[in-house]
Amino acid sequence: MPKISEKIQHIQQQIRSENHAMAIGLLNELNVADQASILKGLKLEEQIRIFQELKEPSRVFEFMPLSQQVSLAEQLPVAQIIAILNALDSDNFVDVYKRCSPQLQQQLMAKLSEASRQTLKDLAIYPEGTAGALMSSSFVSLHQDLSIHDAIQMLRVVAADQETLYLIYIVDEQDQLIGVVSLRQMIQASPETSIAEIMQRDVIYAKIGDDQEDVAKTLTYYDFMALPIVDEHKKILGIVTYDDAMDIMEAETTEDILKSGAVEPLTELSLKTAPIFTLYQKRVSWLVILVFGSLLSGIGIAHYEETIAAHIVLVFFLPLLVGSGGNAGSQSATLMVRALATGDVEFRDWFSLLSRETLVALCLGGTMALAVSVLGYVRGDIMVAVVLAISMLGIVLMGCLIGMSLPFILNKFKMDPASASAPLVTSICDATGVIIYLFVASKLLF
Repeated sequence: MPKISEKIQHIQQQIRSENHAMAIGLLNELNVADQASILKGLKLEEQIRIFQELKEPSRVFEFMPLSQQVSLAEQLPVAQIIAILNALDSDNFVDVYKRCSPQLQQQLMAKLSEASRQTLKDLAIYPEGTAGALMSSSFVSLHQDLSIHDAIQMLRVVAADQETLYLIYIVDEQDQLIGVVSLRQMIQASPETSIAEIMQRDVIYAKIGDDQEDVAKTLTYYDFMALPIVDEHKKILGIVTYDDAMDIMEAETTEDILKSGAVEPLTELSLKTAPIFTLYQKRVSWLVILVFGSLLSGIGIAHYEETIAAHIVLVFFLPLLVGSGGNAGSQSATLMVRALATGDVEFRDWFSLLSRETLVALCLGGTMALAVSVLGYVRGDIMVAVVLAISMLGIVLMGCLIGMSLPFILNKFKMDPASASAPLVTSICDATGVIIYLFVASKLLF
């Protein structure tokens, strides 16, 4: 049996050779996730042609990125899209529908089943980014007075229409959440035992308006397969499953990484397919801001022109020193942004972390000062070496403290700590580094 990667390469070769019949036959032998991955790399026209020939198009559709799902939905026949949407889990179905064009939405609404229209009515009202927009309405709830035997009989009836049966939620007459029981507990219990005897009453849940990232963190922290979502009266409205939470965590991590590089997030866009103008828009704002931020370095240099003119050797070490401060600051900022994102630290930890970072920075700066002082002595004299050593120590210390503190400051003012990007920290550290270096030089060399 050839490896799956070799199969995929063979199929891709068949597609490039326009041998679509062979390619489709080989595709249908693969797992649906692999089929979706192959389709993702094709042009839209090829995707449509091949997609319509697959044995299980609805299942393949589930594994596609949302942007690709919407692109396909806009091009496929309405009847086929209706069949696919009706087969999707409710949360995925609503996500695709909400991003379709108004014209397609009207066509779909006229032909969707009554159950699907009701799902849209129930789920589409919740704002993006909330638990309500992420949750699925496909879950199982039972009453506590049922016996295990009767409960399992009921599960057999509804199992085919549910997203997950790992956890069964127990509700009262008003559908308020009062407990949870796992399928394993039910199978292991005696048939005559009541649900009330084995259910867990202390249920972890999220509210309908909670932030999606908080919901994902809760699922990860407790290692749940699903988390119930309730309203203000504790009435269960839906669930968020682990796979949906991981998608959110991946999207949030991607957003933080992009922000750390001073790039606005490419919301639901692929780098390969995003328009050139969109890529320009996502990057230009920060670059323009940072250009003006870099003027501070120029102002510092202009202020100490006499010092530089008298000791031209200082220019040789200027990039080395300010670059070291920016590197140290970027390291500190990256550590703090990630720690804040994971909940490892909070704003109240700032003071204690400040003292720790100061000690670390002094050690780092001292080591780098020793190294650069040797270069200063070789290139200049003993006083140049002293200037470089003191400057390096001060610049690294300042860079670390700026890099560490900026994410906390942004977080305090309800801004995303990830906005403390490496380019932003570097620009600030460059300006302070120039001033520190030339100030020290002006005091010791005159």
